[in-house]
Amino acid sequence: MIPEILYEDNHVIVAVKPQNMPSQADASRDMDFLTLLKQYIKEKYEKPGAVYLGLVHRLDRPAGGVMVFARTSKAAARLSAQVRDHSFQKQYYAVVANGLPPEGTLSDALLKDSRTNMTRVVPPGTQGAKQAVLSYRILQKEENYLLADISLKTGRPHQIRVQFSHAGAPLVGDAKYGGADNPRLCLWSYRLSFLHPTKKERMTFACLPPDRFPWNLFEIPSR
Repeated sequence: MIPEILYEDNHVIVAVKPQNMPSQADASRDMDFLTLLKQYIKEKYEKPGAVYLGLVHRLDRPAGGVMVFARTSKAAARLSAQVRDHSFQKQYYAVVANGLPPEGTLSDALLKDSRTNMTRVVPPGTQGAKQAVLSYRILQKEENYLLADISLKTGRPHQIRVQFSHAGAPLVGDAKYGGADNPRLCLWSYRLSFLHPTKKERMTFACLPPDRFPWNLFEIPSR
């Protein structure tokens, strides 16, 4: 499998993760995106030995879209610092089947159960819980489906999926959190923006969701 590369230099590589591929190796032992990109770099540049590639952020296995990886440890440290100070910006498209206000902010305490690999909303102050915040706008409605544009303020496991489900609007195709039936989860990381770790220039990359139902119901902005 040849990965879709949006940008690469000696410090970073930006690529589109396919849906249903883990971001990194997991218990399934299926091919993961980090390993796939390491193989791509090794073959393209004929590198002997192990290839370094730093995982800066993750996407849920069933989600797809744009990701950035660090090609040096210095780049990894600088990008990770941006994740912590929220200058690393991620935006997503999602499709839901239930109504929500036209725009809003969701703020919840989330707790992940590592045994079941599920996250749930819990009362504030619950031991081990972490605050999760996102904002969204409903861009379009077609038939019974709504297209949401989501900006993450925090990066918690399954955050978008859990918060939308808790708000009464689970994502289409999200069987784990009560979404309407669909062969694939309708969650796509469409835009990524960060400061280049050495050039210190802001770089922005975007990719559209796949051209299939229910995404193809909408006129999705390319930005």
